[in-house]
Amino acid sequence: MSDSSVVPTVQALLARLEERDALIVQLKSEIDTLKAKVATLEVRLGKNSQNSSKPPSTDAFTKPPPRSLRRPSGRAPGKQSGDAGMRLEPAETPDEVVLHEPDACERCGLDLTDAPASGERFRQVFDLPRIRLQIVEHRVLTRTCSCGHRTEAPFPPEATATTCYGPRIQGLGAYLLHRQHLPVARTAELMTDAFGAPVSTGWLASLAARAKTLLEPFLETARQGLRHAPVVHFDETGARVNGTLRWVHVACTPELTLLHLAIGRSAEAIGSGGILGHGFAGVAVHDGLPAYRKFPVQHGLCDVHHLRELAGIAEATGQQWATGLAELLVEILVAVNEAKDAGRTRLNKRVLRGYRRRYRRLVAEGTRLNPLPPPTGKRGRPALGTVRSLLKRLDANRDDVLRFASDFRVPFSNNEAERGIRMVKLQQKVSGSWRSWEGAEAFLAIRSYVGTARKQGANTLRALQDAFAGDPWLPATP
Repeated sequence: MSDSSVVPTVQALLARLEERDALIVQLKSEIDTLKAKVATLEVRLGKNSQNSSKPPSTDAFTKPPPRSLRRPSGRAPGKQSGDAGMRLEPAETPDEVVLHEPDACERCGLDLTDAPASGERFRQVFDLPRIRLQIVEHRVLTRTCSCGHRTEAPFPPEATATTCYGPRIQGLGAYLLHRQHLPVARTAELMTDAFGAPVSTGWLASLAARAKTLLEPFLETARQGLRHAPVVHFDETGARVNGTLRWVHVACTPELTLLHLAIGRSAEAIGSGGILGHGFAGVAVHDGLPAYRKFPVQHGLCDVHHLRELAGIAEATGQQWATGLAELLVEILVAVNEAKDAGRTRLNKRVLRGYRRRYRRLVAEGTRLNPLPPPTGKRGRPALGTVRSLLKRLDANRDDVLRFASDFRVPFSNNEAERGIRMVKLQQKVSGSWRSWEGAEAFLAIRSYVGTARKQGANTLRALQDAFAGDPWLPATP
């Protein structure tokens, strides 16, 4: 074979080898991308309410076993020795005494009408009296002055029409709807059957709008109290209003609850509640929604969410750093609780530094085991994936993750906010959605009022009745 024929053959072979190498590189990149996608899907498939932020309602028929941060106490279940029991104690002054006397002797049958009493026992039955509506007729007189002017006395505020229901029955209707979350039709049925008040569903539905107007003094008092609180919990959840997804936001403390409705979850939507961005300078505890970072305050992140995410990663990948970090967070929580029980207000500085070093080391180990995903060739940065995204948050926000350890006012979790918003989800299950923005706002105003009253030990039914009487209960604030 001549040299002239060999050269083209070698060049063609080299070209084929270059094509092969380029194809290998391309296929390897595609394989890496597919591996990352498979890993992401496996993590997503393995998520449930115990190892992620998914609600329990999404677990369907595969309910995971419950997890708890509590450690075994060694005590038997039920009432503990020495604890005060609960029982129905006899009343010193009963409303009614009914005397029961024997008519004849059980043995010989003689009449006992004039026989002397030789003993007495009693039993008290606690029961409801027969309930019926009390109808009060208000009559106003008109008197004529010597000057000739006629003056009529005013009707009381509750007498708004020739016949109308008063504040107590209005408060009861609102209580059944917005505290006990009964459907409107069943509330009407209950009030008819139990109280002899044949109310209409339309009348019941109108209570919320009237209550919202009457609760304005409470709403402003709660808003001011939250602005001056040292720590406030925030959360949000989706809700359907007139068929469109909207968002319910909550700001709360162990003493106060305030809910508001917004179009979305932006910083502007959060600020429309009147707390963040309106003079609040405390610690904002939340679940890590980026919009909260727009507000220049200290932040505390919910570590119960982190524990669930770390559990999911440990189950999906088997990586020990995730288990170790979860155990470290629980260890710090135990130390904080023990310090609080001992009357201390902070952890030992050396101990806290040791916790921080272990935290950084575990996050670094996770970062090493989970490198950045390879470039996809598309514009923009590739998606980090579940594991790397969590590691990034844990590293960038380590002070907020461990805020509960450096500031004992900050709790380990954001459960306070989740409890404050839980009844909104229940209402959505009962009613499906709200038909109007105004109706949703009215419901949230009443739930804010009822939730705060419960937290501060007030009787919620009486508080609602006072509100309809024009004198709403006002909470104690810091």
